[in-house]
Amino acid sequence: MMLKRYIEEGGPDKFDLVIVGGGITGAAVAYIAAARGLSVALFEKKDYGGATSAATSKLIHGGLRYLANGELKLVRESLRERRILGNIAPNFVYPLPFLLPMYKRWRGNIWKMLIGMYVYDALSYDKKDTWDRSKKLENHRLINHRKTIRVEPNLQKENLRNAFYFFDYQSIFPERLTLAFIKSAAEYGASVSNYTPVEGFIFGEGKKITGVRVRDIFTDRTREIHAGLIVNCGGTWADKILSLASGEGEVKHRVKRSEGIHIITKKIAGNHVVSLQKPDGGHMMIMPWREHSLIGTTDKEFLGDPDDYKVSMESIDEIIENVNNNFGRKISREDIIHAYGGLRPLVDDQTKGSYETSRKYEVYDNAADGIEGMITVEGGKYTTSRSLAREVLRLISAKLNRTLSDPVSDNLYLSGSEIRDMKQFMIRQHLNYKDFSRNTVEYVSRNYGTESQVVFRIARSNTRFAEEVTHDGEILAEVVYAIQYENAKTLRDIMLRRTGIGTLGNPGKAVIDKIASLAAGMMGWSEKRKEDEIASLIKVYDLF
Repeated sequence: MMLKRYIEEGGPDKFDLVIVGGGITGAAVAYIAAARGLSVALFEKKDYGGATSAATSKLIHGGLRYLANGELKLVRESLRERRILGNIAPNFVYPLPFLLPMYKRWRGNIWKMLIGMYVYDALSYDKKDTWDRSKKLENHRLINHRKTIRVEPNLQKENLRNAFYFFDYQSIFPERLTLAFIKSAAEYGASVSNYTPVEGFIFGEGKKITGVRVRDIFTDRTREIHAGLIVNCGGTWADKILSLASGEGEVKHRVKRSEGIHIITKKIAGNHVVSLQKPDGGHMMIMPWREHSLIGTTDKEFLGDPDDYKVSMESIDEIIENVNNNFGRKISREDIIHAYGGLRPLVDDQTKGSYETSRKYEVYDNAADGIEGMITVEGGKYTTSRSLAREVLRLISAKLNRTLSDPVSDNLYLSGSEIRDMKQFMIRQHLNYKDFSRNTVEYVSRNYGTESQVVFRIARSNTRFAEEVTHDGEILAEVVYAIQYENAKTLRDIMLRRTGIGTLGNPGKAVIDKIASLAAGMMGWSEKRKEDEIASLIKVYDLF
């Protein structure tokens, strides 16, 4: 489908809901609300899924470590949502094996871990109830020392006892998965706009919020939008939105923020996640992604202004040190080809260390803060975003005094993901697009799903657009598609969120210039705007 940008297209100025924030939480709420019959407008101050939702470990997981806190309900919810996301987004979400080595110096009781694994399997009793047989997951196995070394030769071997081998899911492109929720919302009639910050609120009788003032940052045009209810899905910025809504009022809820950093290196482990325990009891993971290793994450409280956050060398060095102390293959700063980070929102009453803090969520009626007409979502994690959205809809239904149509989000494919059998789909793709390399067919088919036919059509329309620009087959047609169909407005949108051309580090001046020139021609950028866009992208890579 062609995604429209409401602030440009125009349309109604009154909705049942206005959602502030276009990360995975806002996207999921917009989709489920629209699918259940509400009129919805969503506004994102930058790009869809460009902050916390883009700073993940690219996993859809049940939260094994939350068992240590006794949070069985959260783990069960996560495991159910893991299966559902594998069903409704089959081209994005795939089974991924994990290796958890046990050492004699391991902090904790191995029997407790063994029991935990059986509990994890028991709580995921429906993991084989998948629409696509290839998504079925096996139970865990305990493998001996010899097999552990055979599976992962680069492990530290001193004091190694054995290892647990189990499965979760990987999300190959979380930014595009978030976009699939946005597109699904739009298919049900939601009006969505990126680069449209909410800059003020409209008040009615009794200081009840009845709407928002939004601004298109590209044209500076403002518009007043009225709504029955405002849903604050600002994530790490949720308390800033509350402060804007309250004026001089005192806001009780504060967002606790946790920093998460990841680095990308050449491949240092196998085609499985290696989960290593750190001396402090936390875990670090080495994950396979696009023939590289994705390593992370840090998980510590961040106390500053979220608008000032950036990746620090201190956090990068922390990951390097953890790899070198806990894994057999050593790395240095020179091995890092890219690093990214972000802030995760945690609910404000969680006071333990960030790693021990769970990823539970809360949905607040801000009438308790004296802000009538708004509800706020806090906390949560990517895996449970759909389930969180369903909880939000319960409160929305009560606040609007509306009986909503039946929920459908657990049994309908997301936009572009309407694929019953991935294996058969990929066979057909390779047969239909023999004029492209195997890498290109694999990459484009998985990351664009049923929409890949449009990308290939663009590539066939002009040989220039069939040019490969990454090692794993990305083509310039994706850039054209991002601009024409997916509301990409900046070079960063194109390189980091619509395509993966820039997500494995700086692709080089030649590639950046080529894509910037193509984008400038399509969007009418001046030479100065083009140079500014290039400079903005380069800042992403200026870590060292």
